[in-house]
Amino acid sequence: MADGPEVVGPVGLPSPRSVRRKMTLITLAGTLAIVAAVAGAYYFAMKPVPLKIAVGPQNSDDVKVVQALVQAFSRDHRSVRLRPQITDGATASAQALADGKADLAVIRGDLTVPKNARAVAVLRKNVVVMWVPPAAKGVRGKKAAAKITKISELAGKRIGVIGKTQANVNLLNVILRQYGVDPAKVAVTQFSVADVGDAIKDQKVDAFLAAGPVNSKITGDAIQSSTRDGGAPTFLAIDSADAIAQNYPVYESSEIPAGTFGGAPARPDDDVKTISFSHHIVARQGLSDVTVAALTRQLFAVRQQIINDFPLAAKIETPDTDKDAVIPAHPGAAAYVDGEEKTFLDRYSDYIWWSLMGLSAMGSAGAWFASYFRRDERNVNVSQRDRLLDMIALARKCDSLEELDSMQAEADGILRDTLTCYEHGAIQEGTLTAFNIALEQFHNAVADRKALIGMAPPEPARQLPRPLAV
Repeated sequence: MADGPEVVGPVGLPSPRSVRRKMTLITLAGTLAIVAAVAGAYYFAMKPVPLKIAVGPQNSDDVKVVQALVQAFSRDHRSVRLRPQITDGATASAQALADGKADLAVIRGDLTVPKNARAVAVLRKNVVVMWVPPAAKGVRGKKAAAKITKISELAGKRIGVIGKTQANVNLLNVILRQYGVDPAKVAVTQFSVADVGDAIKDQKVDAFLAAGPVNSKITGDAIQSSTRDGGAPTFLAIDSADAIAQNYPVYESSEIPAGTFGGAPARPDDDVKTISFSHHIVARQGLSDVTVAALTRQLFAVRQQIINDFPLAAKIETPDTDKDAVIPAHPGAAAYVDGEEKTFLDRYSDYIWWSLMGLSAMGSAGAWFASYFRRDERNVNVSQRDRLLDMIALARKCDSLEELDSMQAEADGILRDTLTCYEHGAIQEGTLTAFNIALEQFHNAVADRKALIGMAPPEPARQLPRPLAV
């Protein structure tokens, strides 16, 4: 009959295009989301991390080293970049770190170290050099002063400290107290390197103190100025260096090798015992371990590259990773130094695992919610199937053509709703097969009843279209 479902063949299942279209769109959207997530993660992982580093004063060796590192990091496209923040000196740099205005700082180890500072590298080691200039010649009316050969003989003398920082004066006071000399009984004058020659010429000081690297140009120039009249300076040994280091852990016992400052005869003419302290690159305690590890790795990777342009870079050393270190090493720097730096999988394996578990749980929850929200549609389909079964019995007893046509039209509507439910995933293949059997029985009942009534010849049973092969 023309108003019934089209007979296509044997019992089969539909292959709805809308379902495939929806699945294709969902798969495409999911793929694009994954690609976008991977691209975003790669972008943020490879994006250079800028770090502010406080260093000073302007034109100092520390600033020059940092500027060389800045250029090397930028040239090699490193993952960590440095942004110098010039300060008045090590004290101001330490304060900038303590106040959170800088991520890194170059500080002196013998000054107050901020509580949030963690060592990344030793920028350089400094030695204390104390010397007595040669006696002036040709000074009339003055009795030659006794030659100073020991630090204990500095009481009541005039001492010139090279450099304008108060830290060097504090260092001198530590040394004087160790030898029983009251700092209050010593006249201290601070000089820049350019003033040393005039100070010696005018007999303003009896001894000098300088602190810097062993090969420091500043110290070398100061000693050279003190030998202007042809005499040789007398270097004062700090024989109590071990005791000072014991009392003040920020200092270490060290030596100045013979001939360090050149000259003929060599200056000094023998090894001189002294104390040393370090300039450190420190980072904020809260700075990411991964970032600090990358910074430390970069620092020692480019060190050899910039030595030719800036020899002081050769003095950069790894930090002390012992638990009792004066400045505790940052965990990121310690991981690099100790060879315990974690790989990408080591750092994020837990996150990846829990993410996969979370996605699996979300998928299961999504499927449950989808099934839960389709329960009304399934219930309606069950009611329609029961209605179709009831109409089979009604059709076999019906004597009216109009009623048979009406039931057949209702069956067509039930078929349409059932196929829609299948497309939506509300019913499964087994349920659709059972419905197909009931629909076939209904059409057979209608055809038999019409033939019996004599109103129309029997019509073959209609079946659902066979699904396309997947």
